[in-house]
Amino acid sequence: MVYLESHETASDYNLALEQYVFDRMPKGESYLMLWQNRSAVIIGKYQNALEELQADYVREHGIQVTRRLSGGGAVYHDLGNINYTFIVDGTLDSSMNLSEFCRPLLDTLRELGIRAELTGRNDICIDGKKISGNAQYSRDGRIMHHGTILYDSDLSVLKEALRVSSDKIVSKGIKSVRSRVANIRDYMDCPVSVQEFFALLRRRMCGGKDAKTYRWTDTDLKEVEKIRAERYGTWEWNWGSSPSCTIRKERRIEGCGSIQVYLDIQNGRIGNCEFYGDFFGQGPSGRLLQALKGCQLSEEALERALAPVDVGSCFYQLSGKQLVELLLQ
Repeated sequence: MVYLESHETASDYNLALEQYVFDRMPKGESYLMLWQNRSAVIIGKYQNALEELQADYVREHGIQVTRRLSGGGAVYHDLGNINYTFIVDGTLDSSMNLSEFCRPLLDTLRELGIRAELTGRNDICIDGKKISGNAQYSRDGRIMHHGTILYDSDLSVLKEALRVSSDKIVSKGIKSVRSRVANIRDYMDCPVSVQEFFALLRRRMCGGKDAKTYRWTDTDLKEVEKIRAERYGTWEWNWGSSPSCTIRKERRIEGCGSIQVYLDIQNGRIGNCEFYGDFFGQGPSGRLLQALKGCQLSEEALERALAPVDVGSCFYQLSGKQLVELLLQ
């Protein structure tokens, strides 16, 4: 087993690092990577980002959103969370299966006097509460198995960031199955720090032995940065790759009235949009609708598109900033 460790906590960097190991590191070896992300939501490859999180909460709290290569549901990461990745030779229809990859975590918890079990398709639970979700990706005779471990995560942020939107969203994206969650630390008689648990996990996952620790070269790190710049750090991958959907939003704006907006979203961009409500003003002008058509559903892009439009004449006492907030909430 070759042990890999990331000293970065940005989710786009760490997912690029995973892909680099999967694509470029020599076959014939098994790799283990333990890593952490600062506040981030990681969505599955086939999910609609808009369905999986509260976009306004995520934006206001500086939570990074990154799409991974594997399928499955959305998860929240912070520095109270530990992530692990196994990359091995094999295929998903071989003897390698999910339970084998989860066994080291289950054994570590048993060492600590905690009874946990693998449930459903890809979860590890304690007392029926999820403490780890797992996903897999396979290509060209290689398997990537990665999982997230809730050790001492801020569950209040997790619940807000992944709260189901009140908007009506219809899409063909794979929806997350929401589960009750818990932190491992709460089940320990003598809790240890995140760093101590990290060390325990590393030893167990390496089979109780001192695994070879790989030293990243300058060439490795340049290639990782290239992958991040071309994929995981881009709006097109993280948001634009979402399946097409229709969204209905309704908000009451003080001094303006009730506004309903219907959006057709394709590749993360606004296709058609329609406005209804009891607001005052002339209603959406052709110029406003044209400015929105084809625009990325992102704060920067919307502000730029609406800058030359007199939003206040369309919707009385509504500013361009408020309209952007409405479209993104």
